[in-house]
Amino acid sequence: MSAPVAFSHPFRAYTPAAYTFPLPEGHRFPAYKYAGVAERLRGLLPVLDTPPLRWADAARVHDPAWLRRWRRGEVTAAEERAFGLPWSPEVVERARRAAGGSLAALHDALALGWGANLAGGTHHAFRDRAEGFCLVNDAAILTRVALDGGWAQRVAVLDLDVHQGNGTAALLAGETRALTISVHGERNYPFRKERSSLDLGLPDGVQNSEYLRVLREQVLPALHDFRPGLLLYLAGVDVLAGDRFGRFALTLEGVRERNRTVLSWAKRAGVPVVTMLAGGYNRDPALTVEAHASTVLDGLEVFG
Repeated sequence: MSAPVAFSHPFRAYTPAAYTFPLPEGHRFPAYKYAGVAERLRGLLPVLDTPPLRWADAARVHDPAWLRRWRRGEVTAAEERAFGLPWSPEVVERARRAAGGSLAALHDALALGWGANLAGGTHHAFRDRAEGFCLVNDAAILTRVALDGGWAQRVAVLDLDVHQGNGTAALLAGETRALTISVHGERNYPFRKERSSLDLGLPDGVQNSEYLRVLREQVLPALHDFRPGLLLYLAGVDVLAGDRFGRFALTLEGVRERNRTVLSWAKRAGVPVVTMLAGGYNRDPALTVEAHASTVLDGLEVFG
């Protein structure tokens, strides 16, 4: 038996890759990437199975009766279509595990300054509606857990997925202690946008320079002015050129510069940060895996 790997840093990451669910042949959900990212990072930091989210924590932001229906499979065909995945006990458990990884990463962030979930960022989930592969909204749940527990006086959710975080915006609307920022494709899904604290809708074809300018000139000043005690970072890589559902044109280096910019700001400001993968559906599966892994690689570079 080989000796366990000794790491020179205290960080770890969580993955729900072991929790698979049945999918029709050729389905567009990129299930491959979760195992791929976990494998890419093994040897660089401990990669642990995600713990299950308590349903009581999900009920902090979701309707309890609606959650019970999903757990029991009492789901309509229209609800399944909006979710984008066929109902099964396994898909519900996997959603619970993905969100549980974000909560575990929150505890790491509070203790170490940074925590990483190799899934999550399920920003299209509403109080009583699942959309776009998102059943429970981990960013909204973490916000409520942190605020209710007194772990942070203010929480910022920075959503850099190419799609607007509509569910997060709706769930946290009216919460003055939460700042929701979404930088997304103005013409992309969801076609009916919700109102975030700050919405920055960008045109199709955005490249590195323009995207990073918006990040530095508009996003970072908004974070600075809000002065959060916790940052939740949805590091979607569907901003890459070649993504099947994105319309931006960033390169891998542009995505990594984005990550380092956000994480370096958090470190300088002394703000604990949780990274969640969010979306990524590139026509090149290897690029999807590498870009998602880079979120953690960049975290290790900045914090480790």
